[in-house]
Amino acid sequence: MITGELKNKIDSLWDIFAAGGLVNPLDVIEQITYLMFIRDLDDSDNLRAKESAMLGLPYKSIFAGEVAVGERKVDGSQLKWSVFRDFPAGKMYATMQEWVFPFIKSLDGKKDSAYSKYMDDAIFKLPTPLLLSKVVDALDEIYALMAKEEDKDVRGDTYEYLLNKIAQSGLNGQFRTPRHIIKMMVEMMSPKPDDIICDPACGTSGFLVTAGEYLKENHREEIFFNKQKKDHYMNHMFFGYDMDRTMLRIGAMNMMTHGVESPFIEYRDSLSDQNSDKDKYSLILANPPFKGSLDYDTVSADLLKVCKTKKTELLFLALFLRMLRIGGRCACIVPDGVLFGSSTAHKAIRKEIIEGNRLEAVISMPSGVFKPYAGVSTAILIFTKTGHGGTDKVWFYDMGADGFSLDDKRSPVNENDIPDIIARFHNLAGETERERTEKSFFVPKDEIIGNDYDLSINKYKKTEYVPIEYPSTAEIMADLHELEMEITKGLAELEEML
Repeated sequence: MITGELKNKIDSLWDIFAAGGLVNPLDVIEQITYLMFIRDLDDSDNLRAKESAMLGLPYKSIFAGEVAVGERKVDGSQLKWSVFRDFPAGKMYATMQEWVFPFIKSLDGKKDSAYSKYMDDAIFKLPTPLLLSKVVDALDEIYALMAKEEDKDVRGDTYEYLLNKIAQSGLNGQFRTPRHIIKMMVEMMSPKPDDIICDPACGTSGFLVTAGEYLKENHREEIFFNKQKKDHYMNHMFFGYDMDRTMLRIGAMNMMTHGVESPFIEYRDSLSDQNSDKDKYSLILANPPFKGSLDYDTVSADLLKVCKTKKTELLFLALFLRMLRIGGRCACIVPDGVLFGSSTAHKAIRKEIIEGNRLEAVISMPSGVFKPYAGVSTAILIFTKTGHGGTDKVWFYDMGADGFSLDDKRSPVNENDIPDIIARFHNLAGETERERTEKSFFVPKDEIIGNDYDLSINKYKKTEYVPIEYPSTAEIMADLHELEMEITKGLAELEEML
């Protein structure tokens, strides 16, 4: 996590936007995303030119000579960040608006701009030349500070800090799953270098980024010293879908700033026929939206066959089962109602996961985890697609604390079950003897079936009542008499003093 001078610079950049009239946090991050992309385009072009020169290979800069922007031609060098940043504010603004933005939108499809497809409907919203000039200077200062921290992933942390502004602002907080919850889920699933990972409701790509960081930390040599595995990591491992184009751009940039060159981040309604993915992914990590009901007409027919419902939280579970390949794993967040809902659809999806596949774990989380944006109680389901059953017993954990207070402030506290959850999950062999009165325990499949596939932990957890022994009536009366005598004695002493 970034601290000190860099954090202050980012806060100052945010204040510059606010003073300039841009206060919507999504708009601010989107505009910063565009400008970072434009600056990175210049840096990557210079780097490739240097590498080609060192290797004696030919290289043509995307800024070389005259560049076509629409039906017009312009000197390509003027589109480079390192050049136009020194223009007077008025000329810089005109260059950005009339040339640079149309240029990055026309790059789509060229190998030199893996991210240009996220910019094709970009809108330049900075209202004045003065604001652009201040933002460009502030970004240059931020990049200069990041360059001093080459040994750290300060680039990714910087962007992550920007994304936190969405949550802190109180707007669109539903896009942000708490980072420590994401990290816990990723560590429980332990992604492997050959995984194909998907989040069908990716938002800012938090799950994909964290999975990528986990692989860097735990499998660095295996991935980055192997040409094929590195290519898989950079170009074929990460898939994310969302229906908000702003989120797609921010999510794509988030992946890029964490070192993934070409993730497949795409506009897609995951629950519709638009999403044809089947038996494709080895790992799904998700916190799908619980936005209520959809029309049957908008939902893919094969999902309705699994559970006929309009509820998105149930349809997404059916979708995960379809998208996973055999042996593929899923860790997803669901509202508590999924665990014990009594409708036919609720029971159908739970039955499919338990009897048709292998349900491994249910981690019950306290209701304050998503505050201040939502107070709903949630749980994490972990299951493996087998297509032919395999559930023998299910591991339950009753999370009481996540390291933060469970009120709207979410202040850091000492109580934190997350390290214990991860440790116990990776040693399930040591969980078999635990009593139902403990934080975690196993429940056999037959017992769950006997309870209509109910997965709420309170159905199985036993509360241990400790008997309290009170003194007898005679002892209480004797104590009262003794107290009365002491009071009488005290009063007599007071009378003598008067």
